[in-house]
Amino acid sequence: MKKTKQNTLKKLFFSTLYLSTFTFGGGYVIITLLKEKFVDQYHWIEEDEMLDLIAIAQSSPGAVAVNGAIVVGYRLAGIPGVLVSVLGAVIPPMTIISLISVFYDLFRDNRYIDALLGGMTAGVGAVITSVVFDMVLGIVRAKDLIHILLLIVSFLASYVFHVNTALIILLTALFGLIRTLITERRKTAQ
Repeated sequence: MKKTKQNTLKKLFFSTLYLSTFTFGGGYVIITLLKEKFVDQYHWIEEDEMLDLIAIAQSSPGAVAVNGAIVVGYRLAGIPGVLVSVLGAVIPPMTIISLISVFYDLFRDNRYIDALLGGMTAGVGAVITSVVFDMVLGIVRAKDLIHILLLIVSFLASYVFHVNTALIILLTALFGLIRTLITERRKTAQ
């Protein structure tokens, strides 16, 4: 049992270290890669549960990549899982930022670095689109008409009517809470 937990912690650390090292574009990019690693490859987490974990990570304050590492690490191995996954997730950016700060004057006006970052921006846009597509597909596959309607209304509120995203998150969380309470009350009444 102890050996299995150590193996899980080791895999968790090296997985988040690897993903964080080779992921450019922020937390939304790493979220899709966390799903591929822990749902598709290791089969440690179910896809529906991963969507819930992603929602928690995105709605919590702080960096999405770190929040994602926290919720996945906690789900898989409790507090030790949180510690190793966060450590794995923050070592690469801290190292890279430290190196860039040392050599900032060399990078600041370098046209090759500028071109490299411009190309990476296009790739990041594609990966974020993939994350959104996967999340929407998960909601549609669940065939819950209320969730689909909530998705459409939230999108329209944000994109068309420019409603503050924080307000949309709060209202949808409140809606989810109320819906859960009503569902639980009906179950206990039967």
